[in-house]
Amino acid sequence: MNAFLNQQVLVLNRLWQAVNVCSVRRALTLVFEGHAQVVLTSGDGSFRTFGFREWRDLSQAQPHPESIATVSFRIRVPRVILLLVFDRLPKKEVKFTRHNIFERDKNLCQYCGRMFERKDLNLDHVIPRDRGGPTSWENIVCSCIACNTKKANRTPTEAGMHLVRKPKRPKWRPFVQVTFEVPHHDSWKHFLDLAYWNVELGEEPATK
Repeated sequence: MNAFLNQQVLVLNRLWQAVNVCSVRRALTLVFEGHAQVVLTSGDGSFRTFGFREWRDLSQAQPHPESIATVSFRIRVPRVILLLVFDRLPKKEVKFTRHNIFERDKNLCQYCGRMFERKDLNLDHVIPRDRGGPTSWENIVCSCIACNTKKANRTPTEAGMHLVRKPKRPKWRPFVQVTFEVPHHDSWKHFLDLAYWNVELGEEPATK
């Protein structure tokens, strides 16, 4: 039964935004101390919240196979908790790396629009570096070898080429989904799908 204590619980801030995960042990401590409430999905898709005493009483009234035995009672394992005071959505910097540029551009050459294996793609400065083009999200794109060779050390306009889409800083999936590559409980999905956010990135050295 103690194996449940190390399983993961989704943490929501008081605006019901997914901000983190913690262990079941930590979640129960937060609920017991009055810093959080357990969130339970009802059959009709609505949500109910429970303080520690209410959650303990529900666990006694409706026994559940995912429960932990204490000295005097059994308590159901929470899967989502709601913090009562924390309302910020933490910023998690997404590193400006070759991998993340490929993810943003979906392995598509941004000049011809074709998909390639990553080994067959380059990173291209839209405005060449020796023309003052920065190494940034807004000036780096995936380019196949043929398009990269054709463009050479020119701007797209000079080369008679056009970008499939203007490069931008990426919009990423929710904080938890980006950070934790572990299977999550079905009850998390609603909150993960809602929590989109934009990252703010500084310029970093060239990755090419």
